[in-house]
Amino acid sequence: MGPQINPLTVAEVAGQESSRDEIVIQVNDLHKVYDLGETQVHALRGVSLAIRRGEFVSIMGASGSGKSTFMNILGCLDKPTSGQYLLEGADVSGLEKKQLAGIRNRKIGFVFQGFNLLARTTALENTELPTLYSRIDKAERHRRAVEALTMVGLGDRINHFPSQLSGGQQQRVAIARALVNRPSILLADEPTGNLDSRTSVEVMEIVQSLNDKGLTIVLVTHEHDIAQFTKRSIVFRDGKIRRDEAIFNRANAADVLKTMPVLED
Repeated sequence: MGPQINPLTVAEVAGQESSRDEIVIQVNDLHKVYDLGETQVHALRGVSLAIRRGEFVSIMGASGSGKSTFMNILGCLDKPTSGQYLLEGADVSGLEKKQLAGIRNRKIGFVFQGFNLLARTTALENTELPTLYSRIDKAERHRRAVEALTMVGLGDRINHFPSQLSGGQQQRVAIARALVNRPSILLADEPTGNLDSRTSVEVMEIVQSLNDKGLTIVLVTHEHDIAQFTKRSIVFRDGKIRRDEAIFNRANAADVLKTMPVLED
């Protein structure tokens, strides 16, 4: 059975006071060109799309298709060469690095394939890390971290180190860390890439639960089975969007888990 999600907490995380019809991400004619000596690489070639609050979008494509460049721009880790990126209505296309860093910390939560946890730091301390750059006191940082870990089913593991946690539990800590600053958007880059099949579905159950409560999620994956847990699939090829379609009969992770064998430790 998956972790129980506290609806009030998730409403805070997802900013449910905002309309579900609100566009949180809009990109218009994005281009990204990398200069590699005498060679120019066109990573994005005129990408335009809109993502509304509460959507759950998968981004797919082969290596070199532009999907990673696109996600880096969405996450304010990189800037487009040309075009416009509106995040919650604000144009962030031309902001400087320090401004982008502030937006990342306030509005965007990141989950990566490699977990990126500090080995000598407990689950609680790992989860608290993003709050160190926020103007909140120590007690509030602690409360938020405990709350986030409880949301992902690790309320009884807060003092465990990564080496004392399974891969799935480590990814749950990474999700809690991404949620601790109550972002508008969760960006997940191959979050199940290092996990076995059952653990992958368990992680997707948590992500689906968060989305069901209103959190906007954009997930990069190369696995079609994982994309089927989302609500919309966008496929990149050669720096352009080649397909953008709704997933009407999305898989339910909780139901899929019932059909899968429980792995022995």
